[in-house]
Amino acid sequence: MTFSKKTVLAVDDEPMILDAVTAFLESRDYRVLTAANGRDALARFAEGGIDIILLDLMLPDISGEDICRKIRETSNVPVIMLTAKVAESSQLQGLEIGADDYITKPFSLKLLAARIEAVLRRVHENDPAPLFADIQLTATERKIVNALSRRPNRIFTRDELIGAAFDDGFDGYDRVIDTHIKNLRRKIGAEYIRTVHGLGYKWGADG
Repeated sequence: MTFSKKTVLAVDDEPMILDAVTAFLESRDYRVLTAANGRDALARFAEGGIDIILLDLMLPDISGEDICRKIRETSNVPVIMLTAKVAESSQLQGLEIGADDYITKPFSLKLLAARIEAVLRRVHENDPAPLFADIQLTATERKIVNALSRRPNRIFTRDELIGAAFDDGFDGYDRVIDTHIKNLRRKIGAEYIRTVHGLGYKWGADG
């Protein structure tokens, strides 16, 4: 499923990566803007019209993490982090500061396109969302809220929430759900999501 003429902002300081990503995504009917450093990325983003951002974490001037934090101050545009950091803690940190997904380098262009389409699909499916419409939630966070709130008497395991929030091709750590839950509690209130120790999570808005 390709979203015609969606605009991708690709941020990376390696020209070969930008050239390859641009050529491949344009062949799949995306419009691609590029930036080789953090300052240019923020300037491009400020111009508006960006549907999704591919963000390298290791840039020469501003870290990808700081760029993501800056973007999240004003926008909920989806962000996929591109990182050579394979440690679970690094990936969880990226999600905690507001990324929607991450891809570790090196990556295949087909995988990249599939992850872009998956994130955009989550945005599309959850817009407009009935709950917390005035709160900036990422597409993944909104999917988790919708899954929990629509079945308030059910306890969801981490794997079940991964199934509800991500496509079948998800290959990350199951602890990413804990990070998303932490972010959600901060945004909507801790009372809405209860931890059922040893089992998982449950919608708790009604006590």
